[in-house]
Amino acid sequence: MSRPTLLLISLLPILAFAQPVAEPAPVARTFQDPALDWGPCPAFMPEGCAIAVLQGDPSRNNADVFFKVPGKTDIPRHWHTSAEHMVLVSGKLHVTYDGHAATVLDVGTFAHGPAELPHKASCVSDEPCVLAIAFELPVDAFASDSDTPDDSDHDPDRDE
Repeated sequence: MSRPTLLLISLLPILAFAQPVAEPAPVARTFQDPALDWGPCPAFMPEGCAIAVLQGDPSRNNADVFFKVPGKTDIPRHWHTSAEHMVLVSGKLHVTYDGHAATVLDVGTFAHGPAELPHKASCVSDEPCVLAIAFELPVDAFASDSDTPDDSDHDPDRDE
């Protein structure tokens, strides 16, 4: 018997048990979807804040979430290890990143938030503000208490 034939015969038992790798399914959701599983935000976020995972595992890279706060609510200064890619899907949101002018997000507005740059926001509409956010790195948020940034405020290696 030839070597290729012997190799093929030796691989047959392995190939018989091989399972095809499942491709991820496409996802299309609205923030009003009753099937969404809304969970709590970090403790420093305002009452009524909620997060729903749209796809991925928030403890791993490349997860997408809806982030929701009630209308007329302030979001305290905080930062994320990951950059954020955001689209506002409900409400009207004012966002201010340290060292930059405030930005007004209306429904449909895309915004990019650089990694580790502290920011705060205010939902100025009566209806809830809902952001669709794509994170590059695991989802996190760290309170940033001081009014001026310093190295201790946004050190990703510090203990929280």
